[in-house]
Amino acid sequence: MSSPHLTRRLLVSALSVLALVSATSGFASGAPAAPLSAQASGTTQSSAAASFTDDFDGAAGSAVDGGKWQIETGDNVDNHERQYYTAGNSNAALDGQGHLVITARKENPNNYQCWYGTCQYTSARLNTSGKFTQTYGHVEARMKLPRGQGMWPAFWMLGDDIGQVGWPNSGEIDIMENVGFEPGTVHGTLHGPGYSGSAGIGAGYTLPGGQAFADDFHTFAIDWAPDSVTWSVDGNVYQHRTPADTGGNTWAFNKPFFLILNLAVGGYWPGDPDNNTTFPQQLVVDHVRVTTSDTQPPA
Repeated sequence: MSSPHLTRRLLVSALSVLALVSATSGFASGAPAAPLSAQASGTTQSSAAASFTDDFDGAAGSAVDGGKWQIETGDNVDNHERQYYTAGNSNAALDGQGHLVITARKENPNNYQCWYGTCQYTSARLNTSGKFTQTYGHVEARMKLPRGQGMWPAFWMLGDDIGQVGWPNSGEIDIMENVGFEPGTVHGTLHGPGYSGSAGIGAGYTLPGGQAFADDFHTFAIDWAPDSVTWSVDGNVYQHRTPADTGGNTWAFNKPFFLILNLAVGGYWPGDPDNNTTFPQQLVVDHVRVTTSDTQPPA
């Protein structure tokens, strides 16, 4: 990864950690995200089957489907992020038009306390731990990103065994991360034993013509197969990784993973918001889809 990714966003609350440990003790596995027919990589997987889909249909102001997502709460000292992740629909709600909107606000309505003192911001973080996991397939989300210094939206995955083996042995697949000082660039990264944090294995994708990812919706995806992960944006493949890229370290990605969506504010990598950052900022998610397949498209 071209920008330093110094520490990992571990699950933030004690409740979430407990849920994670119980979740890894054995539940039916699911699959990563992809559309129902033509994949974002531009390949069609005729044998693929939809294993997870959320189009975020529902009344405006509704919380996300609790059968698919759990909401994490608390702060995150590991990356020196500034937000407090809230419960319910306070910072993550449907808009009534088929979108999930994760909103970061400069506020503290309930005197939340963070690692640095009284929290300055609120936001939301969701995951599918205990509800949906998958090994291999096509995983995608169509989203419009926030803009501004200090914004850090992410769509990513963690190994379902994190409660047993810890991070980074669990493995982590960052399908999309964006830091606000790079409005036209997103990053895809692998983290595992011996290649985590700033040593993660990854690459960036930059929109042409000075466009920003906050200007419109874009589709961020991986195609994931045994010993292989390929990243794409709007069907444009920009990175392909195999065990040959780990420098002899363990490839940690041939096992079940769960999904995560979050919008962080501040942290080591993006830096803190400044006087030019406006609030609220929103990560707008049109859909998350996963199909099963172990067929890797060409790099």
